[in-house]
Parts: sequence; structure tokens; C-alpha cells
Amino acid sequence: MNFTEIAKARQSCRKYDAKREVEREKLTAILEAARLAPSACNGQPYHFTVCRGEKAKAVAQAVMGMGMNKFAADAPVMIVISERPYVKTAALGAKVKHNDYRSIDIGITAAYLTAEATAQGLDTCILGWLDDDKIRALCGLDQPVRLVITLGYAAEGDPLRTKKRKDLDELVTELS
Repeated sequence: MNFTEIAKARQSCRKYDAKREVEREKLTAILEAARLAPSACNGQPYHFTVCRGEKAKAVAQAVMGMGMNKFAADAPVMIVISERPYVKTAALGAKVKHNDYRSIDIGITAAYLTAEATAQGLDTCILGWLDDDKIRALCGLDQPVRLVITLGYAAEGDPLRTKKRKDLDELVTELS
């Protein structure tokens, strides 16, 4: 698969096959791709906590508040992305430029992770609706949880949906 094919195939999965486990080698490849993502000053200000089994089910409960993300209950893997401190050079840059490089870096690594999951034949959903305190307690984390990514195989018959995106001319201005 080339990158455009991955981008077209990747979607937020809302129906997982709860009985189908994610193979260790595929999970390792996905995490390796995320590790290779660029970050400000190569600081990688994030940490991945991979939850399976009962821990995945507990994390799933912590993303389902107010009736949201019910599909997470069937995802066999939950990847918790928590924030870590900046390296000194990125911290200085963030302060001088008034820019939150950690959030940018976490977004980039999440994109790499989900793209590689698609290349591996797996499905994902990036979740920002979560109970930070509960997930921190469940995972023994002392830094903010920024995203949780559900990971697994889509349930049989879960179709690839048509992407609804803005036209390119709405998104791009080209200047000379």
C-alpha cells in the first residue's frame, strides 16, 4: 500500500471484532512507526501505554462517559498516549513562540500510528473524549492523558465508508 492508499483506507472504526486478538508483531510494527514520527527538537514528549485484556476493558469504560464511544468496549487493544515534559530546547521554543509543540507532536505520532495500523490490516479510532483521572489511575500515569487509540480488527461486514472532505480549493491557497 502506498501512502495515498493508506489515507483512503483508514477510517475511524466503530465496530470491532472483540474475539480477534492483535498479533504481537503487528503491534510492534505500529509502535515502531509511531516512534519514528518527527517531533520538535526530536523530543518525543509522549508515552504509549498499551492495554489489553481486562486493562483494555477498564480503559474503554473511561472513554465511554455520557454514552460516548460505546464501540470501545469491543476493541481488544487500547493505546493510551500521555504527555511527557518537553526537552529543554523545545520548551524554550514553545515559550518564545507561544506554541504548544507537545500537542502537535502527539497529533503527528497518532497519525503515524494509525496509518501503520491500516497498513497492517488493522483498524483504529482516535479518542479525545476520555476521563483523564481514571485512565491515569488505571495505568499508573503521572502526566496528562491526551488521546486514547482503539486498535483491533473491524467486525466482519463493517464497510469502508465514503470519505466526506472539503474540496481541495477550500483548503489550499497557493501563492507565488
